[in-house]
Amino acid sequence: MAAEPTIDALGQFRLHHGLGPIGGLVNFTQSNEIMVLGTAIVLGIISLGMRQRAVVPGRLQSLVEISYNFIMGLCVEQIGHEGKKFFPFIFTLFFFVLMGNLLGLFPYFFTYTSHVAVTGGLAVLVIVLVTAVALRYHGLHFFSYFFPPGAPKALAPIIVPIEIISYLSRPVSLSIRLFANMVAGHVMFEVFATFMFLLIGALGTFGYFAALLPMTLNVTLVGFELLVAFLQAYVFAILTCIYLHDAVHLH
Repeated sequence: MAAEPTIDALGQFRLHHGLGPIGGLVNFTQSNEIMVLGTAIVLGIISLGMRQRAVVPGRLQSLVEISYNFIMGLCVEQIGHEGKKFFPFIFTLFFFVLMGNLLGLFPYFFTYTSHVAVTGGLAVLVIVLVTAVALRYHGLHFFSYFFPPGAPKALAPIIVPIEIISYLSRPVSLSIRLFANMVAGHVMFEVFATFMFLLIGALGTFGYFAALLPMTLNVTLVGFELLVAFLQAYVFAILTCIYLHDAVHLH
């Protein structure tokens, strides 16, 4: 008798050796491989799209130009004129997150944004950059950010710790939001797919008809996850821009 499929919804997030240890220092897992692949895809699309530099752009060039204008608009609208300086960072951040979200939807690929180590690392990088920018623009005056102007000085022992905790919670919220959305979507894929096979095994021929419902839900989830992939990359990028706006303008 064939063994019934079991639900191991979190098994898809386990890291494997991939290329294995490199130089005895780096364990190159399948997560790293997908990161490299995602980077290569983005660089390849940009290089091929801008090779012609046509006055009337083709589809690929239009895609690159739309992407450029979208991220540039995001930087300028959220940060101000100074946002142009941060365009390379926001552009890289957006597409790194987006490719991690999208590539994980393909069979045999891996969603590296489903690991809190990756999303947490990105969030810490963002907060370190924001703090460095704030100190670069305002020096020690940056610390006035933690005590809003006009607030009663008697409330400083309460307000300052709250503001500091709020500031330090930014990388937590950034990383958990992205990580949780990616994990939740892929776990639902696994659960519905396994449920489909369980119905076929338990109900025989009738099971094929009963399995149509979870299969339909899985197909619907694919469309929903495509939307979430773009939305989460956008949220990560726009929150980074908002934090940079606070750092540049100190309010």
